This record gives sequence, C-alpha cells and structure tokens, in this order.
Amino acid sequence: MKQVIAPVVSKGVRLPPLLRRGIAFSQTITFHCPEIAVESKPGQFVMVRCGDSVLPRPFSIHQVNAQGDLMLYFAVFEKGKGTQWLSQRSVGDKVEIFGPLGNGFLEPVSHSLLLIAGGMGIAPLYFLAQEASMKKLSATLLYGTAVENPYPGDTSGIRLIRATDDGSVGHRGLVTDLIPEHAKEADHVFACGPLPMYRAMAKMPALKNKPVQVSLEVVMGCGRGVCYGCTIKTKSGLKKVCEDGPVFNLNDILWDELGSV
Repeated sequence: MKQVIAPVVSKGVRLPPLLRRGIAFSQTITFHCPEIAVESKPGQFVMVRCGDSVLPRPFSIHQVNAQGDLMLYFAVFEKGKGTQWLSQRSVGDKVEIFGPLGNGFLEPVSHSLLLIAGGMGIAPLYFLAQEASMKKLSATLLYGTAVENPYPGDTSGIRLIRATDDGSVGHRGLVTDLIPEHAKEADHVFACGPLPMYRAMAKMPALKNKPVQVSLEVVMGCGRGVCYGCTIKTKSGLKKVCEDGPVFNLNDILWDELGSV
C-alpha cells in the first residue's frame, strides 16, 4: 500500500445516473500515480481523501495504463460531500490517495468468463474485462442500468450485452434476467452490483456449481482493517470487507444477514 499526492490528468464528461436513487451523475477522473497503478489488480480499491474530510472514501479501481495513470469511475451523490468535492477537481489539482487495497478478483485461468455488472458495478469489472481481453480470453459482459448510458470505456474484444429498466437499450428488465442463458457457457463468473442482484444470484440454479466471485460495496472507515466498520457475516465467521475482500465467493456470504450495500 502506497500513500501519494497524485495530480489529476483528465476528467470525463458527466454521465446520467446508472441505477440508484440519490445519484446526480457519474463521471471518470484519472490520476497520475505510477506507484499505485503498477501494483493494482482488478477488484482492488483505493482510498481518496476528499477535501477536509476526516476519513478518506473508498473507490474501485476502474482502469490503469502503462504510463502510470489510474482511473476511477464513480457515482456523484446529490447529498454526498465527498463525491461532489471529487467531481469538482480540475486537471492539475492534487489529491491524496492510498492504495491499492484489498483482495481483488482471482486471476482468471478459464477461457470463458461471464462478467455481471449492475449499475456502478461496472467500475471494477471493466478493469477485469481489460485483462481478459489482453489475454485473449472469451469474456461476456452483462451490463444492467436503469436507463441508456454511454459506456465510458472501450469494449473492443468483449462481448457486451445490455439490459435497462426502461428498455431504452438491450433487454428490458434486470441484468439478472440474462444470467441463466449466458451462465451455461461460462467457466467462471465475476460480478459487482447492488445487494438485490447478489441475493437473486445466490438462489439461481444456473450458478450453483460454478465458481462465482462478487465484489462488495459497503461503507468503510479506515480501509485498512483497523476500525472493523465494514464487517460482514460469512459461513466462516466475521470478515472485513476492506481487508478480507472486497471480493468474496458468492456462496460464502450470509446474504440474509447483510445490510444494504
């Protein structure tokens, strides 16, 4: 884990909210922080100090490149002081970042991957999709949002299948509707999304005998396993999302005892 003061090198355009109520818009922001970028793996996260807040905020790592840049793709909440502050940074501004943190997705070794993203869950999965494409693995990305949204990254080399609540693009309905059909051909499944999506997945016969890794998004305090503010119940006892996760096996988590994610 490194602690750096990183300059902003680019910002993306504001995009419409993807899923949850209370989100004003979503956006990308890129920092130059080679010390963190070179060590980052899909599924890991960074803690960003947003303004004068006492505690830094966790953000999934969305992309990294060979030049040492690290991109975040994040939701800006209508009443979120931290995300509002981050969205207002300009190119050249410097921000304190800690990372990379947590245990990410296991490196895919199978040749047929199924990636399932619900709303802002696309943030960590895009990094994984990039790696799969580079390794010439077959990757299908199921991407569900509330409305049509221009995807922020390059999806070349990835089979992208969309679902929207209003039917504005792709399947009309939930992204989970698409899972049974596409799980048949997958050797390994990776997912990131809201709690209802995970609860639905945990009950699906189509996923029962497949390795399924999920990335949890929870409120964190320190991000380093010290404060115990992000503990969850699993079949093997209490686990800290920031330190033991954020990636877990789908069937290890006691979903009925997990609060809102």
